[in-house]
Amino acid sequence: MLAKVLASRHPDIVGLVEASDNQVVEEVAAILGMDYRLSGHGQGSEAQQSAVLSRFPIRASSISKTAVLTKQPLLGVTVEAPDGQPVTVFVAHLTAAFSRSWRANLQRRREVQELLRQMAPLGLERHLLKGDFNAIFPGERIKGSLFLRYMLGQRPAGQPCLDGALQPPKLEFVVPGLLRFLASSLRAAPKSRVLSWLLDSLDPLYAPRGGLEALIQAGYVDCFRAQHPQQPGFSWPALLPVGRIDYLFASPALAPSLCVCDVIAESDGVPTSQASDHLPVFATFGGC
Repeated sequence: MLAKVLASRHPDIVGLVEASDNQVVEEVAAILGMDYRLSGHGQGSEAQQSAVLSRFPIRASSISKTAVLTKQPLLGVTVEAPDGQPVTVFVAHLTAAFSRSWRANLQRRREVQELLRQMAPLGLERHLLKGDFNAIFPGERIKGSLFLRYMLGQRPAGQPCLDGALQPPKLEFVVPGLLRFLASSLRAAPKSRVLSWLLDSLDPLYAPRGGLEALIQAGYVDCFRAQHPQQPGFSWPALLPVGRIDYLFASPALAPSLCVCDVIAESDGVPTSQASDHLPVFATFGGC
């Protein structure tokens, strides 16, 4: 299904965040007629690695494993674009650990600073940072009541059934230890309009943040927000999107050629939620 969804978009470059099965990556690349690079050689659900697939010639690749990037190494792949010039694509996956609250946010801030340090040698060269940042951009919101429904496996009216979805996270993964005495109240919240309203209104107090503004301050462009200043762009979880945590950041040299950036819920009649627990973010550069 992943190959079918990707093929329907005719991409030149694909970044995969949780590429936990090397064989699947190899098979998808073969179906799409692409070369690929992996950030590791693990296998199974515990393998924290990413992949880049490219229709353009791959000229170089790098894997950055540091004490700061604890979730997944930073994969960088340099391809030769049609104009003959290089473009480097980085794939990142930042810390989740939502139950650790401010400590997890602090870790994500450190990770963003490390990403900037790793990309600094490229200077004015064209490059793109993509991935799952497990953080909401400052000023943006999430739908906390819907997220709680998702975790509890409930189906809100008008939303797709969660049957067959990847296992939702447990409350213990999201709720800090000191607040777990509220677990019974949280389980009842989706049935209460008042509690649901509170969850949606107070999301700045609990929604994961952490350092994304540093990328903007460094000159990188949030591709989706540049194209859609008002749309929410929710990308996760795929079956019941409640927040935007998946991003494409274009370097100052690449950003002027951005034409399109969208979160894709369906492609050629196929729900993209059948291929991943995150909705894909798709962008086009050049030839607007």
